[in-house]
Amino acid sequence: MITRVFFFLLGFILMVIGIMYMMIYINLLSFGYTYLEYFVYILTHYECLIAILGFIIVLLSLFGKGKSHVKCVRHHFKFIR
Repeated sequence: MITRVFFFLLGFILMVIGIMYMMIYINLLSFGYTYLEYFVYILTHYECLIAILGFIIVLLSLFGKGKSHVKCVRHHFKFIR
């Protein structure tokens, strides 16, 4: 349980950092870059790619299959009268 929370927070932090860099690099549009050049620039820099990595980590921590803490126990009861 604590590992899932840790990975969720790690993924969230990575997403925030990556999106922050994407927002910083949006200033390239004011320098005359086109939208296509902007997206190519975003996809080739690892600072922005960690947002995708963080998103994948968050998804895995939320929807990943964890250990089941419920044990199946069979009891054979003999009812005596």
